[in-house]
Order: sequence, then structure tokens, then C-alpha cells
Amino acid sequence: MRTCGVEITGSDVLLCILTKDNDVFDIRDIRQTRFTLGNGNDTEVMRKFQFDFAKLMQDYQIDSVAIRQRAPKGKFAGSANGFKMETAIQLIPELSVYLFSTTEIKEQLKRNPIPIDFAETGLKKYQENAFVNAYVHLMKKPTAAKSFNFQLELNL
Repeated sequence: MRTCGVEITGSDVLLCILTKDNDVFDIRDIRQTRFTLGNGNDTEVMRKFQFDFAKLMQDYQIDSVAIRQRAPKGKFAGSANGFKMETAIQLIPELSVYLFSTTEIKEQLKRNPIPIDFAETGLKKYQENAFVNAYVHLMKKPTAAKSFNFQLELNL
């Protein structure tokens, strides 16, 4: 499974691609580790951001995207551009996007600590949160799928 961890800060989207295959993790090199959004009020700028992000995900055959949620209000509230970028990513039809709260991330890291010191990964310091988001998503235990059978009876 190939996951792109995303950290949204201000007008930047920071990326890290992490792959897990048979319990072996692999950090992938990526041609672009950051997207910066200019004027988030311009429709064409938002469309270009969405297109460029979708193209990068397609080129690297990404299965899922893991994003850390930002608070809508309060001391650590996200910016308007940040919410716009998150929405643009969520609306890409080919991507499975997962949002994780800070609490979920902390709980998951407590259960499954990262087995390597971040400095040894070879990533840039600004990619650390994106790396953690991808790791948490890959380590999250899938919940049991519930199946429902529905029958429709038509009384004509």
C-alpha cells in the first residue's frame, strides 16, 4: 500500500510518500515535496493546485492520502487557504483521503511507536508531520467491515 502523508500549514502542503509491503516500510523519493498556494480566492489557482496534486498522486500510483485535521477555531485554527486545499484534495475522484485528528495520531503512535529516529529517514525536517501522518494511516488497524443486505419489495 502506498500512502501520501500530507501536512497543511498556512498556504503550504507538505508531502511524504510511504509504502508498506509485508511489514516493510519504504520512504519514496518524490519530485515535489511541497505545494504552495498563491491566491486561494482565484478559481484558476485552485483548479491548477488540484490538477497538479492529482497528477503527482497519479504519477506515483498513490493508493491513499492521510491528512492531519486542523481545528476550525481556537489557538491552533487552520487558515482559510488550508481548508480550501484540504477540500480540493478530498474532491479528487481517484483518491481515498483519510483525515486524522491529533488525538487519533497520538493514540496510534502510543500503540505503534515509529521504529526509526526521524533523523535517520533522510527526509527534510519540514516533512516530519507528513511522514507521521502516512505512518499512522499505514499502521491503523482496519475496522471490521459491516455488510448489510437490503431487499426492496415493490408492491405494484
